[in-house]
Amino acid sequence: MELLRPSLLLTVSLSLLQLVSAQTSTDSAEVDALNKLIDYWNLRSKINLTTIDPCTRNASWASENANPRVACDCTSNSCHITHLKIYALDIMGELPSELFMLRKLMDLNLGQNVLNGSIPAEIGQLSNMQYLSLGINNFTGRVPTELGNLTKLISLSFSSNNFFGPLPKELGKLTSLQQLYIDSSGVTGSIPQEFANLKSLRILWASDNLFTGKIPEFFGTLTELADLRLQGTLLEGPIPRSFRALNKLEDLRIGDLSAEDSTLDFLESQKSLSILSLRNCRVSGKIPDQLGTFAKLQLLDLSFNKLTGQIPTSLQDLSMLQYLYLGNNNLSGELPVNIIAPNLIALDVSYNPLSGNLPRNFAKGGLSMNVIGSSINANNLQDGKALGMMQCLHSNTKCSNKVPSSSFSIKCGGTQIASASGIEFDDDSKTLEAASFYTSSGNQWAVSNTGNFISSPNGPLYIAQTDSQITGTLDSELYKTARISPSSLRYYGLGLKNGKYRIDLHFAEITMEDSLSWKGLGRRVFDVYIQEPVASHSKAHMDL
Repeated sequence: MELLRPSLLLTVSLSLLQLVSAQTSTDSAEVDALNKLIDYWNLRSKINLTTIDPCTRNASWASENANPRVACDCTSNSCHITHLKIYALDIMGELPSELFMLRKLMDLNLGQNVLNGSIPAEIGQLSNMQYLSLGINNFTGRVPTELGNLTKLISLSFSSNNFFGPLPKELGKLTSLQQLYIDSSGVTGSIPQEFANLKSLRILWASDNLFTGKIPEFFGTLTELADLRLQGTLLEGPIPRSFRALNKLEDLRIGDLSAEDSTLDFLESQKSLSILSLRNCRVSGKIPDQLGTFAKLQLLDLSFNKLTGQIPTSLQDLSMLQYLYLGNNNLSGELPVNIIAPNLIALDVSYNPLSGNLPRNFAKGGLSMNVIGSSINANNLQDGKALGMMQCLHSNTKCSNKVPSSSFSIKCGGTQIASASGIEFDDDSKTLEAASFYTSSGNQWAVSNTGNFISSPNGPLYIAQTDSQITGTLDSELYKTARISPSSLRYYGLGLKNGKYRIDLHFAEITMEDSLSWKGLGRRVFDVYIQEPVASHSKAHMDL
């Protein structure tokens, strides 16, 4: 047996040599381009390919979860780089020309970085691209028309950037596109008619852009749509009746429409809907009974509209419903007796001329309810007495405070604190939920909240806080907490003396980082309304 060992060793060595020599090498131009990209974005400590072929078989950087990731196709005479992912690693700078040397790229993910400048026209040379993600960066300029050359695209994202100008009509050539994420991208103008060609589109996120004109009628021909989001734009109503054909919808979110009123007549066969949000869409008329047949609904938001009539009893049949928002309408009558289904978490019917008693199960554990601004008998609620006192804000009756106050200060989201100048800020640390209301211990003020952070990875957080020191003020602790709300956060002064008042609002950004990271990108935009019990009010637009 000992005489056979050298021969066995020789055989194994020859086999290994043949295996190594059979490894196809990567195109040299692509290797050179990739190494220049690694140096340009200072990634050498994360992926060092100076002496290693990037398409080495079973390399750690080729796995699905690798970041950075480089993966290849080696089925031809030489290997080609087909996948490049540099995700949330805070790479900076413009897109270098070397990127467009990787002509065989099929999947490019540069999302959540700090890339800037315009997207070069050379992007149109990557004709094999199927998945392109450039979202959450700092890109500027116009969206390049050359993206229309990438006709194999299945998914395209350039959301959360600083582009300007209209969407290029050339994107209508992307007939294989199934996912399009352009929310908060900065684009303006009308939605191109050429988008009617995107018949394969399943997901369209287009919120928070200054689109103008009417909601396109052709959206009703995109019958593969399952997820459509058009909130926070300048689009005009009405919601087209052609939406009746969108029977594959699972998530529909439209908001902030102007001009013409809309109705809910288009809701007929969308029985797959789990989220339906039509907040502030000038929806008029009655809530249709057939909504009670949309058995998969988990969230229904029809707040801030012009709805009239009674709340249909058919909504009692929505056994999967968790969030029901009908506030700020003109709904009348009484609440359906069994409107609180077993899975309901939040019910908001505030600011409607509703009357009668609370529905059954109003004391169900885990339920939050807001009926402020209605005539519902809420004495049995935890804050029922306070709600009764709140009626003075919506009628001609006088608020019942024994000793009217002339001032108050609130530590939003935090505990009682005194400022450097001696002002006492009241405790406001009580947990507010998806539809809730409470008054301060001295009945001087009250606060209400409605809304749900849909699909938030952080869960239902309604208070933001930080441990960081707030600079530029002697009252750093005052700014370390804040209330946040996805829909409506209101504070009320109760029983104030007649007279003129000065209102001081203190703001600090405590959730977006002040850093060079992608976490520091973006801006906060919101409106502040200051309103007396009478109809007059003032509004301030805040852009921080």
